[in-house]
Amino acid sequence: MSVRPFSRDMSRGSAGSAGSVSRIVGAALGCAIGSALGAVFVSSCATAQSGTAGSRSGTERPALVVMLTIDQLRADYLDRFGSQFTGGLRRIATEGALFKNGFHDHGITETAPGHAAVLSGRFPVRTGIVMNSQGVNNVANAQVIGANEGVSASPERFRGTTLLDWMRAANPATKWLSVSRKDRGAILPIGKSKGDVYWYLPTGEFTTSGYYADTLPTWVRQFNARRIPHSYAGKTWDLFRDASAYPEPDTVSLEANAAGGDITFPHAAPRDPAQMAASFAAFPWMDELTLQFALHGVRSLGLGADAGRSDLLAISLSTTDAIGHRFGPDSRELHDQILRLDAALGAFLDSLTALRGPGRVVLALSSDHGVAPFPTIRSPNSPNADAKRVSLDLPWKAFLQRLAAARVDTNAVALDDGLVILRMEAFSRVRGGADALLESFARDVRRLQGVQRVDLMTDLAKADTTRDVIARRWLHMFAPTSNVRLIVTLTPYSYWLSTTYASHGSPHDYDAQVPVAFWGRGVSGGVRADSVRVVDIAPTLAAILAVRPTEPVLDGRVLRQAIQP
Repeated sequence: MSVRPFSRDMSRGSAGSAGSVSRIVGAALGCAIGSALGAVFVSSCATAQSGTAGSRSGTERPALVVMLTIDQLRADYLDRFGSQFTGGLRRIATEGALFKNGFHDHGITETAPGHAAVLSGRFPVRTGIVMNSQGVNNVANAQVIGANEGVSASPERFRGTTLLDWMRAANPATKWLSVSRKDRGAILPIGKSKGDVYWYLPTGEFTTSGYYADTLPTWVRQFNARRIPHSYAGKTWDLFRDASAYPEPDTVSLEANAAGGDITFPHAAPRDPAQMAASFAAFPWMDELTLQFALHGVRSLGLGADAGRSDLLAISLSTTDAIGHRFGPDSRELHDQILRLDAALGAFLDSLTALRGPGRVVLALSSDHGVAPFPTIRSPNSPNADAKRVSLDLPWKAFLQRLAAARVDTNAVALDDGLVILRMEAFSRVRGGADALLESFARDVRRLQGVQRVDLMTDLAKADTTRDVIARRWLHMFAPTSNVRLIVTLTPYSYWLSTTYASHGSPHDYDAQVPVAFWGRGVSGGVRADSVRVVDIAPTLAAILAVRPTEPVLDGRVLRQAIQP
């Protein structure tokens, strides 16, 4: 079933200040490999599943579980570029269990909510991670090591448990490592466990925060001392294959808005080493560096080295997201990035298998969200001909005037893209309550081109969520009792006017559909058309490991068709 958009970038607000949003939200929302790198590589709400997987004995369980989350990997990329794969993506798709119809079944398809879902088996309404701006930053007692004073990151807002907690409950000796270019990509798959969790700084180093440790361990400092990002100063990103392998045009003028005018191959990297490190995340080499760091960590920590236990490695690769935002999902740059990603993953799997032995690893692959093409360019791959750019500024100003006339404090409301967030107590003296005034705003917004629907939360709570996919995804995002009281959903592929780059964040399938795949020990291979959800990954891995989820209620279910009998 296809559903349709609500595009958003939660790092900024629309028609309301980010500060006012944060104040009002508060706790309410709670309810080709380069030389420097190449050498290293040789229903809703089901009850918690039991996690058993037949009579599998302890010695038959995988010694290492790998959760691989590829930021902004749309499901259709595997078909679009699959004939050119020769590496890891090809290996996972042909040897493993591949579900092409995987979905995030929640409304705001962003990095933080998506990463919180992959190993928790739960929707954002349960994990408490509902948007990037309310993710891992601006928290107490979690200064990031090596960052400017006041830069913080931790899982403070995350609620509940993850696969790691279930593994540790079964075997306290379990080891783990989580790495990413992004702090939220490293932190949220693990949940609240304190241990080896690292992400990239613009200084060219991997770091962590005071939530996990006061200092970096020796093995991390040794890796950082190699200054690999700095060594790429002055290099160029050129096509991985001959130009004839890329049907996309190399010159798309709209890319210049996000890419700073650099829209054709080859793309030159800064010549200054410090600037190179700061911009490293924008180049395909970032994924290769992250994989190299992960392998270094596996060796240093001994992950998967003991057949008597199962360890966890979580890797989030973010370069597809960076390039997708800058150049769009239909660009030659995105195509080249996916081919490089495939090659890097092939080398990584070869190295991991050589290190830990064949048959000792099980891997799950998915993504945190998809992406929409630029709304003002007709896409060859997406039906975006009717996409619009939408601003809510005028109806919002009129709404604030009505609030003032009703003697309601206008500081008690905020608009963050399509979300109206408010303090309910400010409306206690209004006849009909907040909904009476919100309905007037809804009527104005419904008249705008590019708006598909406007829902009061009280109406969403009454929706038939078996048929109304959008309502279901919003209710998997926000509890009916939260301070989010109205939600605007844009028409398919439409954007907010203030967004100048390719973006995501809607409850529609092009943002929600991602691959879900399993590969390795205990996996029954094959391509499947079943519609599955990202929240099904954690209970399925738990079943393969024969561990019992300790979370009292899971939203995901065991995908038994992916498990060897």
